[in-house]
Amino acid sequence: MGNKIKIVSMGKYLPERIVTAEEFEKEHGIEAGWSVNMSGVSERHFANEKETCSFMGARALEKALEKAGMVYEDLDVIIGASGSFDHPIPYNACLIQREMGKEMSGTPCWDVDSTCLSFVTALDVLSYMIEAGRYKNVAIVTSEISSKSLNYNERESSTLLGDGAVATIITKTPEGESSMILGAEMQTFSKGAYHTSVLGGGNAIHPNSKDSKPDDFTFTMKGRAILEMSFELLPKFLEKLFMKSNVHPSTLALFVPHQASKFALIKGRELLALTGFNPDNLVDILATHGNCIAASVPMALHDAIEQGRAKRGDKIALVGTAAGLSLGGVILVY
Repeated sequence: MGNKIKIVSMGKYLPERIVTAEEFEKEHGIEAGWSVNMSGVSERHFANEKETCSFMGARALEKALEKAGMVYEDLDVIIGASGSFDHPIPYNACLIQREMGKEMSGTPCWDVDSTCLSFVTALDVLSYMIEAGRYKNVAIVTSEISSKSLNYNERESSTLLGDGAVATIITKTPEGESSMILGAEMQTFSKGAYHTSVLGGGNAIHPNSKDSKPDDFTFTMKGRAILEMSFELLPKFLEKLFMKSNVHPSTLALFVPHQASKFALIKGRELLALTGFNPDNLVDILATHGNCIAASVPMALHDAIEQGRAKRGDKIALVGTAAGLSLGGVILVY
């Protein structure tokens, strides 16, 4: 039996500004239609100066608390689970607490960062802490701003990435209910560590270094290399995840992937169809959100719940890839 935790509620925040593919193409000299054809993104949201990671995360958490019928004081811990941040120090979770207006509450706050897999990793890790009795009510807040780190010389990533935040409240599953983590798996192959990167900002390439250059502080992605390496590894990874979870793909109500790219989602559908999973049950929000780093998986799950596609008792897979190169997944009963 897996860890008996329940997703109680989710809240989502999208920045006010919507950037269409047409607008972005015109501004950056890209031929009309390239974004939709190649990246699969027709529109996405970009944060303004007020909408920091902590600001967006706090707004998403407020919505999640309201949906759950809870107040801030009901939370035992706030986990920041993002690949981007307001500052290297201090970390996101404590700033989310501050944005909630609870800066002297004493509520413990800490971050989990495995870039695009941060939410999936946090859900797995915190399920053990809830199962052990360390915490009861946990907020996992994933808030991402990629728009400020775009490399405009790199069409593939600059037309793909977007901003937004999701907060998820999890708790111990009440007696008599079926919600639980059935299984989880993560594998890292550091041969692909630099397939996605922001090289500057740490100690290897410090902003004060005389050798640093502006492009060091923007996001770069070797899309083809990521796709090839990921899909070479994914079949065996998924086989192990399904086996550990004692779940056959055909019994899944939903498969919620990281919204990595248009071609990753196409190949994902093809791969899953071979396992007996119905590809129509894959959740795809890429066209209207872009790739929102670690927020992509919980955003897609949030929208599926809001649309009535996810129902209590459903088996759902949350799966993605991340810098590392890492593959990660959780299969749960919602």
